[in-house]
Amino acid sequence: VQLVESGGGLVQTGGSLRLSCLDSSRTIRFNNMAWYRQTPGKQRDVVADMRLGGATTTYADSVKGRFTISRDPGKTTVYLEMNNLKPEDTAVYSCNANPPYYTWGQGTQVTVST
Repeated sequence: VQLVESGGGLVQTGGSLRLSCLDSSRTIRFNNMAWYRQTPGKQRDVVADMRLGGATTTYADSVKGRFTISRDPGKTTVYLEMNNLKPEDTAVYSCNANPPYYTWGQGTQVTVST
């Protein structure tokens, strides 16, 4: 197993979660990385992207100002800080390179209740 996501759960509207993506291969430091999310019957979309080096980040318009992507200094873990969560943020969240390179992990379920 290479990418393991964790940190999801059930929160109320307005709540916060911090997702983690641990890389057992220790190779994500060589890649642009992103967080993706997917709901049943829909394609997996990028919500946050971090370029190699970590200086440049981009976000989907729907999460801009609420989500923050980051890496740990050792660059084996990628995080997604999610604040002011909304019901429409409910999805399975996964991390991968951008464009995707690694085998997809199981992802972590985020459910935001009204």
